Amino acid sequence: MSIVRKTPAGILGFPVAPMNSQGDLDIQALEKNIEFLIEEGLSSIFVGCGAGEFHALDQDEYKTMVETAISTAKGRVPVYTGVGGNIKSALAQAKVSEDLGAEGYLILPPYLIHPEQEGLYDYLSTIIGSTELNAIIYQRDNCVLTLETIQRLTDYPQLAGVKDGLGNMDLNIEITQTIGDRLDYLNGMPLAEVTMPAYVNLGFKSYSSAISNYIPHISAIFYDALLNQKKELLNELYQHVILPINRIRKQRKGYAVALIKAGMEIIGLPVGTAVRPPVIPVEKDHYQQLEQIIKVAFDRFPKEKKTINTI
Repeated sequence: MSIVRKTPAGILGFPVAPMNSQGDLDIQALEKNIEFLIEEGLSSIFVGCGAGEFHALDQDEYKTMVETAISTAKGRVPVYTGVGGNIKSALAQAKVSEDLGAEGYLILPPYLIHPEQEGLYDYLSTIIGSTELNAIIYQRDNCVLTLETIQRLTDYPQLAGVKDGLGNMDLNIEITQTIGDRLDYLNGMPLAEVTMPAYVNLGFKSYSSAISNYIPHISAIFYDALLNQKKELLNELYQHVILPINRIRKQRKGYAVALIKAGMEIIGLPVGTAVRPPVIPVEKDHYQQLEQIIKVAFDRFPKEKKTINTI
């Protein structure tokens, strides 16, 4: 059976890594997180990535998270994994992902080193070529590729997409206009709802939404308003929900993870707010601010049952 070299479109679901009171992975909470995202209409599940505290998982926990995502999804949506870190670990994670039945993986940046382009090419091509799964490269931090390096990587049919977490629009235009439909383009900027208007016209058809873990109906309303040019509604969403959350997120490093768990606890998901070092939990004052914003989100933009749009 031939593999379709396409990545999921629309709003991508990135579950967290729930921890119990002993600091161990809480599988039942992870199942509820994933089920919630699927029931709310998210187009896919990306497990063991940044929001899933990839940096803090051991290999057994990683495998358990992938197994849980695939068994919970039951084929309803595609499951992608995060792979990365040192090359040996990344290759092992890629093999686990393939063996367990994932559709593809997002390649996270390597540890510590700020490599030359040739080093990044070797790193990425080794991982991409190691399985038949769809691969997505992630432009951010110490893994920023030139147009020429990405063009070389397109020789691998497994390469299906580029996720941007850098925000260099000049480079994004170079990539999308030169490579075109050979790849899919995903917005991974934090907070993605803040930046998505700048990405849509470049051909970015999907984005990872942190807030979808606790207010997915806002993500859905936002994306529909963006695609259908409902400017007044977009302005209200920005002023009352999206920008206030983004302001809190920027208060502390690590809130890109911790704030998600806080929001999930606020709406009643059994996740808890425990995070693993070096990430810190959300401070009380910021937690209370988030509570108020979430209340406004439900009061001002009532939840409706509908499918999330895609381009």
